[in-house]
Amino acid sequence: MINLETLFANLGPVLGILGASLAAILSGIGSAKAVGMVGEAAAGLVIEEPEKFGKSLLFQLLPGSQGLYGFVIGLLATLKISSSTSVLSGAAILFACLPIAFVGLHSAIAQAKVSVAGITLLAKNEEHQFKGIVYAVMVEIYALLGFVISILLLNNAVIG
Repeated sequence: MINLETLFANLGPVLGILGASLAAILSGIGSAKAVGMVGEAAAGLVIEEPEKFGKSLLFQLLPGSQGLYGFVIGLLATLKISSSTSVLSGAAILFACLPIAFVGLHSAIAQAKVSVAGITLLAKNEEHQFKGIVYAVMVEIYALLGFVISILLLNNAVIG
């Protein structure tokens, strides 16, 4: 049985690890689901027009970035955690990881939906592919904002 003193002595590192984990897990889930959705649409296109593989691959790659952002934040958060991380610092790390965790999860899925529409655009009118890319990149902006705020918050997280 864990006593309260032991629990509180380790609560800081546990909170920090929870934040790092959420950043990587949630944004990773979003990207995995998103890349899969776009891959299904792209595979349907490539069956009919195999020469469009490269162009369709670009649409599939776009929603994968959120998983990378979450991985980077998770890694940076992990580097801030030690056995002596205070509860305050652990909580600060946890909260710093939440923007990319949640924005990464939801923006990846939203970007997948736009990218699937871009695949449809590519299938019907190849010369308008760039327009589909622009639409998908617009969603990326919000993932970048979540990533940047997580970096800023991590840089200001209390240490000790």
